[in-house]
Amino acid sequence: MGIPEKTPWAIALNCYKSGQFDRAGAICAEMLSHAPADPRPYFLLGAMSHRKGDLDSAISFMEKAVALAPSNAVCHNWLGVCYQLKSRLKDAVASFHRSISANPAYADAYDNLGLALQKKAESRKAIICHQKALSLRPDCAQTHYNLGNAHKKVGQLIEAAVCYEKAIRLKPDYYEAFNNLATTLHSLGRTDEAIKYLAKALEIKPDRAMSYYNMGHMLQERLRFDEAVAAYKRAIRLQPDFSEAYNNLAIALKEMGLLQEALSCYRKAIRLNPNFSKAHSDLLLAMHYDIRCDRRTLFEEARAWWRQHGLPLADRFIHHRGAREDKPIRAGYVSPDFRGHSVGYFFLPLLQHINREKVETVSYSLTVRPDEMTSRIQALSGTWRSAAGLSDDELARQIYRDRIDILIDLAGHTANNRLRVFAQRPAPVQVTWLGYPDTTGLEVMDYRISDEIADPSGESEIFHTETLIRLQDGFLCYMPPDNAPPVSESPLRKAGRITFGSFNNLPKVNERVAEIWSRILRQVPRSRLLLKSKQLSNAAVRKRCLDMFLKSGITPDRIKLHPATASLEAHLRLYNEVDIGLDPFPYNGTTTTCETLWMGIPVVTLKGDRHSARVGASILTRIGLDFLVCDTEQGYVRTAVALASDSGTLNKLRKGMRERMIQSPLCDGASFARRMETAYQEMWDNWLRFSHKRHGG
Repeated sequence: MGIPEKTPWAIALNCYKSGQFDRAGAICAEMLSHAPADPRPYFLLGAMSHRKGDLDSAISFMEKAVALAPSNAVCHNWLGVCYQLKSRLKDAVASFHRSISANPAYADAYDNLGLALQKKAESRKAIICHQKALSLRPDCAQTHYNLGNAHKKVGQLIEAAVCYEKAIRLKPDYYEAFNNLATTLHSLGRTDEAIKYLAKALEIKPDRAMSYYNMGHMLQERLRFDEAVAAYKRAIRLQPDFSEAYNNLAIALKEMGLLQEALSCYRKAIRLNPNFSKAHSDLLLAMHYDIRCDRRTLFEEARAWWRQHGLPLADRFIHHRGAREDKPIRAGYVSPDFRGHSVGYFFLPLLQHINREKVETVSYSLTVRPDEMTSRIQALSGTWRSAAGLSDDELARQIYRDRIDILIDLAGHTANNRLRVFAQRPAPVQVTWLGYPDTTGLEVMDYRISDEIADPSGESEIFHTETLIRLQDGFLCYMPPDNAPPVSESPLRKAGRITFGSFNNLPKVNERVAEIWSRILRQVPRSRLLLKSKQLSNAAVRKRCLDMFLKSGITPDRIKLHPATASLEAHLRLYNEVDIGLDPFPYNGTTTTCETLWMGIPVVTLKGDRHSARVGASILTRIGLDFLVCDTEQGYVRTAVALASDSGTLNKLRKGMRERMIQSPLCDGASFARRMETAYQEMWDNWLRFSHKRHGG
């Protein structure tokens, strides 16, 4: 057996390993007093400073060590680590390269170089470094994990998942690998698997708020709202200032129909983080579901959004262009919903019929998961830009470089909007249309496209920062689905009773709506109500929904609840069970109303005092069914009950509804495109006149 080494260096090293830093430091100082050119004490002093978090001292000591031992790979590697922790990435990369030059088989240096390159946003180069480290040391869980992160950053999600799985096999208690594998699988659409891996991560470290937040998001996506709520609340208990968790908790509560609780959580998220523009937009959208919320309150909240999130970015670009009589107007459309979404079905007719000699289309797609509708919109766009990965500043600069004349927002304050891009005014004329039923509140949004019924003259202007452009014959053009099944015979004849129906997003069915619909059911003997919504797959939501009607005396046997269907065709076929559609309030249906009508079903609507409560009136008026538009709750009940007792009118409407729609302005894409072209030209001419005057022309 060898005798343990008793040299000062060996003693100092053992003291360092056992955490006796003061003693180790004293020995190093003593060594340097006798041999000031010895790099070893400097290295150990640097390592101890690193352990203590004193990076400036660590760098100073390590720099002395490498100066004395320029061919020592370990010293260069440690210096690189310290540089990296101080965000001196250029110096870190240089140190790791020197370490590798000194020892080309040094796996740690390759791995650390990869980490530095990831921080420099050079993840493709980082992948090569981590792969080289693994070729030298294939059984290192940490390096597999690092390689997975690099793959993930460049969008190579399948490769990332494989790396995380290898890391877990090598280290079964690797929390970070389980967590990142879960989020990667979720991004790949494999949410059920992701939930299982995230549950394992939380078994390993049950005190991680972010993992509970991620769990809540995944459960919510799977419509497991009550479980999602519990996960978000756990995240908040662990991290009380977690604004994102409060915001997602609010979304889950809204989906469950617990609107007042949801509004409270949105406001809490904003108080915790006043710059949280997404939460503020989510709050604004949710307020439209609240029957207690008046127009003035909505308007003031939109103005507050602008002051907090938009005004600091305002007017970053300067526009001065002469008249371009021989060129088409360049219209740019910004949307996260160029996919199988309501926006797509109303946007496509415009693209199909726009006169390309007058209007050139540039589509900025923020869609993360493209589908068939995405392809159709892309094919009809003059220029297509996939912009989902761009920051707000990058997208604004791209729009400015594209020299867009009129920039059209199709999202408003709905999910994944880019109103912070519009705040910078990257185009001289800016317009909002289609996606959101109200003012954006932005002072740099010049126009909002609507119509006289949805936004009556003299009543709506004071609640808008935009100038209202009211299109004759309506602000919507509906494209009926290609695969819609034929209109069936009236279900009244088959079932011997009236079936009312609403396939709207369930949060629109508030307690007041349930009370009024219950009145209708009570006055129409043996009638029933069919509700369809994705949220109804959740048992807690179903119970709450039935309880709302039970409060008004309607027993569960008269309410049929249906969750989401597997396909659009199956969704449309379910309408064959409905005789009369009931429009919710104060947030009417739009796509749902058009679908209901296309399937031959008349819809009764209650006209309110704001755009979201008047869309039903706009749609029905366009197809000549204004007698189904009601001004009061009493009239709404009376109209629905009278229609239920008139089988002749029901049958006549059902048989002729599609032809009625085809012949109406609602489905006349060519005429709609001409009206939009005229509106665009007027907007552009107005700007040219203003620009000419402003610049002294």
